[in-house]
Amino acid sequence: MPLRWRTLDKQSVQAWSELANLLAEVDDTEEFHTPENLAEELDEPSLDPALDTWAVWEGTDRLVGFGQLRIRDGLNEGRAYAHLGGGVHPEFRGQGIGGRLLDLMQERARERSAQRHPGIAVTMNVDGGLEGDPVRRLLERRGFSIVRYYHSMRRPYPGPQLEEPMAAVEPYRPEFNRALHRAHNDAFATHFAFAPASEVEWDHRMESRTFRPEATYVVRGDDGAIKAYVMSYCYVDKELYVGRVGTVQAERRKGYARSCLLAVLRAGLDQGYTQADLDVDSSNPTGAGALYESAGFIRRKTYASYDKVFDVLR
Repeated sequence: MPLRWRTLDKQSVQAWSELANLLAEVDDTEEFHTPENLAEELDEPSLDPALDTWAVWEGTDRLVGFGQLRIRDGLNEGRAYAHLGGGVHPEFRGQGIGGRLLDLMQERARERSAQRHPGIAVTMNVDGGLEGDPVRRLLERRGFSIVRYYHSMRRPYPGPQLEEPMAAVEPYRPEFNRALHRAHNDAFATHFAFAPASEVEWDHRMESRTFRPEATYVVRGDDGAIKAYVMSYCYVDKELYVGRVGTVQAERRKGYARSCLLAVLRAGLDQGYTQADLDVDSSNPTGAGALYESAGFIRRKTYASYDKVFDVLR
């Protein structure tokens, strides 16, 4: 049966979710997605589904491949930053679908980058999965190379006894939004592959149905500025995901992030979650891995991240 190439839309999120969840099991990524969460992704302010997504169908109702492109508003080390994501059904691998999706995403990323950031080179980033994932061979044939490894970590509940936070922590409140945005951009300015989030990007993230304000904590100064924070999300029922942990540069090494993390973990336990998960850069310069281990997280898997840099499109 011939394949049909289309784009992703709200009518395809059920099939998209089924394929993504199958790949989460087959490729052992555990990146599960509900249709509702995927529908929300299509509403991202920087995404045009008609131009930045691809859907490959067998017949009318079987999705066998997809691609999705995001370009950040801010620059990373003076370059635009694009993330290319997607997947191909295991039964349809080896037929050139993945290669064509990757080529289409690269072409669109260069075009869109030139529109948004004229005269600026672009870094294209793709997740490379676990060791042995077939996507790595495809990426390397297309000129991508490994630039980083990330560890997936988990803390089952109840887990080791949680200490009391040493610093005064506060649960997140909506009026903290702008201060938290400023703190995040400062805290991550020294991190690999970081591009500052614009207000539009930030507010969309904060309005996400996956964000869990009731399991998000901050440490504030007397002036109301946020010194450190831990933000939580939920993508799978009863599984808490610790998505962002940050301390502004002037307040590091004072235990503030640890206090926030302990408060978040306690909240997750009290709220009935069965586990807490997070991902950490294996080369994180702030020693985050040691912090997480001290809070009871155990390293489970290691993923690769691939990059390719394109010069200015002329």
